[in-house]
Amino acid sequence: MELSRLVCAFLLAACCCCRRAAGVPGEAEQPEPELVEVEVGGTALLKCGPSHSQGNFGHVDWFSVHKEKPTLIFRVHQGLGQSQPGEYQHRLSLQDKGTTLALAHITPHDERIFLCQGKRPQSQEHRIQLRVYKAPEEPSIQVNAVGISVNSQEPEEVATCVGRNGYPVPQVIWYKNGRPLKEEKNRVHIQSSQIVESSGLYTLQSVLKAQLVKEDKDAQFYCELNYRLPSGNHMKESKEVTVPVFYPAEKVWLEVEPVGMLKEGDRVEIRCLADGNPPPHFSISKQNLSTREMEEETTDDNGILVLEPAQKEHSGVYECHGLDLETTTSLQSDQQELLVNYVSDVRVRPAAPESQEGSSLTLTCEAESNQAIEFQWLREKTGKLLQKGPVLQLYNLKREEGGGYRCVASVPSVPGLNRTQLVNVAVFGSPWMTVKERKVWVKENTVLNLSCEASGHPRPTISWNVDGMASEQDQDPQSVLSILNVLVTPELLETGAECVASNSLGKNTTIIFLELDSNRTTGLSTSTVSPHAKANSTSTEKKLPEPESKGVVIVAVTVCILVLAVLGAVLYFFYKKGKLPCGRSGKQEITLPPSPKSEFVVEVKSDKLPEEMGLLQGSNGDKRAPGDQSGSRPHLAFLTVLTDGRARERNTSI
Repeated sequence: MELSRLVCAFLLAACCCCRRAAGVPGEAEQPEPELVEVEVGGTALLKCGPSHSQGNFGHVDWFSVHKEKPTLIFRVHQGLGQSQPGEYQHRLSLQDKGTTLALAHITPHDERIFLCQGKRPQSQEHRIQLRVYKAPEEPSIQVNAVGISVNSQEPEEVATCVGRNGYPVPQVIWYKNGRPLKEEKNRVHIQSSQIVESSGLYTLQSVLKAQLVKEDKDAQFYCELNYRLPSGNHMKESKEVTVPVFYPAEKVWLEVEPVGMLKEGDRVEIRCLADGNPPPHFSISKQNLSTREMEEETTDDNGILVLEPAQKEHSGVYECHGLDLETTTSLQSDQQELLVNYVSDVRVRPAAPESQEGSSLTLTCEAESNQAIEFQWLREKTGKLLQKGPVLQLYNLKREEGGGYRCVASVPSVPGLNRTQLVNVAVFGSPWMTVKERKVWVKENTVLNLSCEASGHPRPTISWNVDGMASEQDQDPQSVLSILNVLVTPELLETGAECVASNSLGKNTTIIFLELDSNRTTGLSTSTVSPHAKANSTSTEKKLPEPESKGVVIVAVTVCILVLAVLGAVLYFFYKKGKLPCGRSGKQEITLPPSPKSEFVVEVKSDKLPEEMGLLQGSNGDKRAPGDQSGSRPHLAFLTVLTDGRARERNTSI
């Protein structure tokens, strides 16, 4: 027995020695291969031996080992490289003086062992392990849009995570609310699979299944891919998703919008809410004040009761009912009281007040509300606040105090809640004209709109003394405006127009004088004349403004008079001092007292031609006839008063 073992051992050793001597690559025991890492698409640098090796690389053979079978792919002879036919034929090149073999365009299929071996009989082979890496694309996640019921007895699919085109297969980790999930029997199950693409890359698909509870309705799920590159470990995360979780309602309640104090006219929404998903079928009921029974109200398609506009009748007790269609469970909310604040039935006594001029009048305002009310009285025409409180006292009434008065009833505790009532006060009196007389500048053959306004109580009527088309407009219950459309004729220019307002207490008139405006062009046109500011029946004549050209003439005349007055005063002053020679020709220097004022010039000019001036006095004191053109031209005299007290006369030829 022992002899047999010794013989077998000897034969095995001899066999190994023979195989080593034959130089068959890959058969002898070798140390761990050198590791080279590279990304897909990059270039792998394969060195035949350690960097400090001093071996002869002039004759080297390179092999690729696939399924433990070495295949010659490259041969180096006398420092020159030659690719062998096959899959690496066009991707290999020699670098670093033949010590390095470069493999370009790396793919996942290149992950294998490469070895090099010298041609010398005792040269040892060098093995290289090539590792290939490729980062996967951003992971995509698809949530279960159908949703998961908490009543499910086994884990349901939550989401699916997919990572495409990675190498090697990345590792997937699932998270819920930032915490990693692990396999848990009957609670959490993660099922992953991978597909090898034709490129050699992997597509990973991972499905998360879990049994969820009500608290998971807002849970955030996402997946994470962990992978390695030559630079180290990396990871990519998907977006967060929320899966619909279905659970029965346990409670229903009412919600009213807007929140706070409600008032009449608001848009009010009453809706039911529940803590279940999906929400149950809702109905809203209101208590009948007479029978005390709850009666169902009509809601919109979303189960919302809309009160628009809200009225005081909408106040009352409401409650909500919810029916879970899956479990057929009926739920009822607590009762809630709705209060709509109001102000109504605002009225003024007397409703149609009227009084004599000079007498007094009392107006009383009343209203109804479920809150404390404040009253104010306003003048309708001006908006002016007259009185606070429900009573308005008017003393010694005048004709112009007739018209509208408004009572405002408001609730201070509910902003925006108020109601008003308008009342018109009538003061008895004969018609009262806006103006008594008016002058209107017109052009002949134009169509003119003449207006006349009157007020009084009883309401007056208006008539005209000329033919035309008249129309009336009510300004207020006691005032009327009449507009007459009339053609301006020579007869109308001569007689003017008169409107007469009358009622049972008397009558009154307004006279309109028509003046022809010569500055206006001829031709048929239309113009409108509106009433001026109001005046009482004793008002004086009110005229329209003169045309602009006449105003300019008046201003010019006034300025001329002022200039002549100043000139006359200056000349008279010099004459009284005896320093102004009168009737002498030539120039005369006049000495005046020193004055601190600046130099001023007084000029007297004539806008008449010599032919219109009569006799003109020359510089020598002689008089010439208008037709005498001999000698020097006519002169204008300028009197200059200097600051040194001297006055000089200058002659200027025209």
